[in-house]
Amino acid sequence: MKSIANFLVWVSISLPLQAQTSSKLIGRVQDASTKEPIPFANAVLTDSITNVRKAAQTDVNGTLILENLPNGLFSLTISFVGYESVRKDSLSIDSTSGSIDVGLIALQLARHVLSEVTIIGKKAALQIGEDKKVFSVNQSLISEGGTASDLIQNVPTLQLDVDGNVNLRGSAGVKVLVDGKPSLIAGGTVSELLQSIPASSIETIEIIANPSAKYNAEGDAIINIVLKKNNRLGLNGSVALTGGTRSNYTGNAALSFQNSKVNVYGNYGYQHVNTYVNGFQQITYLNSAGPIRYSNETFPATSINKGHTLKAGADYFISEKNTLGFAGSFTAQEPHRNEFLQIDLLSATLASVERNHRNNTTNGKNQSYDISLDFTQKFRKPQQELSINFTWAHGTNTNYSLYETTAYNANGELVSAIPDALQDNLLGQNTNYNIQTDYGIPIGKSGKLETGYRAQISSGQADRFVNDLNKVTGAFGPNYVFTNFYASTNQVHALYVNYSNQIKNFSYQVGVRGEDADMKANLQSYDPNHVLYETPIRVANRGLYPNLVLTQKLNGDQRLKLSYSRRVNRPNAREINPFPDIADPVNYVAGNPNILPENIHLIEVGYSKNLEKITFTSNVYVKQTDNVIKRIEGNPVNSLIVGSYQNLNRAVISGLELIGQFTLVKAWEFTTNVNMYYRHSAANPQFGLAETHGLSWNANMTHTISVVKNLSLQLRADYRASDIIIQDLYHPSFGIDAGAKYDFPNRKASISFNARDVFYSRQRSFLRESKTVLFDFSSKSQSARAALTFSYRFGKTTANPKKGKKTDVQEKRIDEVP
Repeated sequence: MKSIANFLVWVSISLPLQAQTSSKLIGRVQDASTKEPIPFANAVLTDSITNVRKAAQTDVNGTLILENLPNGLFSLTISFVGYESVRKDSLSIDSTSGSIDVGLIALQLARHVLSEVTIIGKKAALQIGEDKKVFSVNQSLISEGGTASDLIQNVPTLQLDVDGNVNLRGSAGVKVLVDGKPSLIAGGTVSELLQSIPASSIETIEIIANPSAKYNAEGDAIINIVLKKNNRLGLNGSVALTGGTRSNYTGNAALSFQNSKVNVYGNYGYQHVNTYVNGFQQITYLNSAGPIRYSNETFPATSINKGHTLKAGADYFISEKNTLGFAGSFTAQEPHRNEFLQIDLLSATLASVERNHRNNTTNGKNQSYDISLDFTQKFRKPQQELSINFTWAHGTNTNYSLYETTAYNANGELVSAIPDALQDNLLGQNTNYNIQTDYGIPIGKSGKLETGYRAQISSGQADRFVNDLNKVTGAFGPNYVFTNFYASTNQVHALYVNYSNQIKNFSYQVGVRGEDADMKANLQSYDPNHVLYETPIRVANRGLYPNLVLTQKLNGDQRLKLSYSRRVNRPNAREINPFPDIADPVNYVAGNPNILPENIHLIEVGYSKNLEKITFTSNVYVKQTDNVIKRIEGNPVNSLIVGSYQNLNRAVISGLELIGQFTLVKAWEFTTNVNMYYRHSAANPQFGLAETHGLSWNANMTHTISVVKNLSLQLRADYRASDIIIQDLYHPSFGIDAGAKYDFPNRKASISFNARDVFYSRQRSFLRESKTVLFDFSSKSQSARAALTFSYRFGKTTANPKKGKKTDVQEKRIDEVP
């Protein structure tokens, strides 16, 4: 890799073959999309005539200093593993040069400095930085035309659980953000959110496994979905159309313009997603005193989701040091789901006691809007910066469900000619406010102090109207047992301070974040006399969340890192609201208003080594969680189980994560990830749960092969071993995806084909066991098993954002520019 070669040059070449001067070169290197500094980036200054080189590395704050430079005409190359190299030519140095400031050099997403650099090479699919891993969507052929949910399953280290939530290192308490903030898309639930965002609207997915004090303290880890935003000069645009099996199709269009003063961009996406789900759940009532011993249920279902996603914004470059940004987005979803449940209730001898046929039909309409305003002020000192953000978001979601049940007796005869019918209508709305300010200032030669404040204020209303069918009159009347009205307000105020410094090859970062969270809710429901009454609910949480990172750079481009953080998982509305979800007539799920937040401690030791064609990263981690939030099945009553969320005792996960990136030959590169962990959950006798422990692992591998010019193939395989989580035993699952892409000779158009879950082998299944119930569940889903995508790109880079500067040639394909 180029960065490795540059590092070896830095180690072996520092020969002053020309007359030294007192001139020095200074600059700053950062990630252009996140604005985070990149420490230990390699810088090589090469004389264009004699090829004499001088080299250095950036410090922990991304600051670059090259001193005692010889006279000559030079080019400067900046590189770091996982990023594209950047080169700046025609740097003239003589005895009168003094200090040469090359300014800010942004790797990968260079925006206002693009006119000064030449971008070389191809962006890596997975970039491993100091505090995060970044997955580039445009390098994933097998995700084109899909949703964020499809994309997540193709990101190394990530999996989806049976409920569609994101798992990282065996943990499901991952906080999912969109552009760094909570999202109200599809009502804000993770599974619905991932299904509602087209993959074509996503730029990158960031994985922050052990966040520092600068990030929110909530969540085991943070997954940030970064939506597309223009980063190219001039007028540019793109169009992509996808057609897939099962009448799945998507479309995406983007248009942008940027010059020295403004950056204007817009992106629109449409999706028609048709998903088929089938599976079973088999329940054994272990202590049944009645005639029913078993419940066998199948639930084939078809879901169709039509969605529109629009994002637009503008950045105004007030000056070299001031930027004002405005952005807004709109999403509209129309989900429709039709599910047919066949439930057979059997005796201990497997004789039929009763059979129920139930049709569940749901029609929804979800809309969300958000507006954000950003201001950035840079100062004379390098890395001294003030940023301010204000975001407002509002969402509405309505779901109209009709449950119709036809019952048959043991002889297969209709119990009633008129089916039982129940309407379950949910009308909800949410509003979020986010106010954030961050300030950073350099201290001394390589130190940096960062501090900031963030307020997240949200309010929500969920009105649920449940009606029963009166078989005599044929009219629906109120069901006062399940009708309820839930209103909540949630405020989280946070202050943080973070200090980092570097002493030779050793760097450290220490920080602390204080958060004051207060969730207040008011639940209105009816008593037995049909009189409305109120139940107040409050979950308050206040704490300090420290973070420590120690990094030692070793010989041979190796690094050793130790990190610790304390975090919190606060319960959501579904885990708090005591009124149950009644979609499944034999298995309800209710919240718990007395639930407490989870308390998390995470410690991690990481090691990385870069070779010429291999990048290797390993992490040993231990996560301890107290007050574990888990759904617990209750004792069955008349064959009905009501599960609820409870706080359990301590759980500990310790494991080893290995990531390797290989480019053994020019036409073949692959990334592999293996995660092995041991899970221990303490006993919870109050719920009849014994101590559990077990070893599990998961692995995935992605190969990308350039067969011939302009033709690439991609193959991905993943495997998830069995896993024990308290009372649940999850079964193994594996899958294979494949894709191909051809770029037409002008590089402005391409056509791609992909197939997901080629052998239809991925399943989500588990066995849940308590003292009274044995619950066996399995399901499979499929949407577009195969899809064809055509993309067309246009644009030219004509604007020069810095007058008087030389514009270097950009050697990068239009669609590869972030």
